[in-house]
Amino acid sequence: MSFTPQHGAPVKSASTPLLAARGLSSRFGGPFEFALQAGECVAIQGPSGAGKSVLLRMLADLDPHEGEAFLDGRSSKAMPAPAWRAQVAYQAAEPAWWEATAGEHFSAGQRGFVDKAMGALGLSTALLDTEIERLSTGERQRLALVRSLAAEPRVLLLDEPTAALDPDSVKRAEALLASCLADGMAILIITHSAEQAGRMAQRVFRLDQGRLTTA
Repeated sequence: MSFTPQHGAPVKSASTPLLAARGLSSRFGGPFEFALQAGECVAIQGPSGAGKSVLLRMLADLDPHEGEAFLDGRSSKAMPAPAWRAQVAYQAAEPAWWEATAGEHFSAGQRGFVDKAMGALGLSTALLDTEIERLSTGERQRLALVRSLAAEPRVLLLDEPTAALDPDSVKRAEALLASCLADGMAILIITHSAEQAGRMAQRVFRLDQGRLTTA
């Protein structure tokens, strides 16, 4: 079952990565140089405070930085920031909500996808009408994942997206993300779980003292 909408993006050479970082750096670390292909998942591990979240936020053009990020060979500097962030989407470990309920964050055109994704995650659609403050941390995390995917990003930057979930919910979330990878999305995921990195990622990086190395 496919969970990723068709984008109609131009076909690129197999040698052109979907996402690439070139000289990406800030006062927290770098420069970082790496690339992800369509359908690839890369995990980032490292101690707390090492700058893992900052790296994802730089890729999403949310934090000040030097260097560049590229999507299909096109620099983030050549695109309006909202357009870049719509395609290279960052999901924080505890995402922000700006409406009273989760359902208010989705358009009518997204509801078919939302219902399907929530079913895959084991969530009742009744939660869409529940006030955010009444939801558990795990429910908010899973609803945030649905919100991120419903926006149809080509690259998903995930910061500990299953940290608050029980084993069955983790399994469901990983299966949903695997489906997205099969449809050509690229995922960069921060996880403290070596087991999750082993299940999901083709490559694992370690970030420590401002340097990114192969784990």
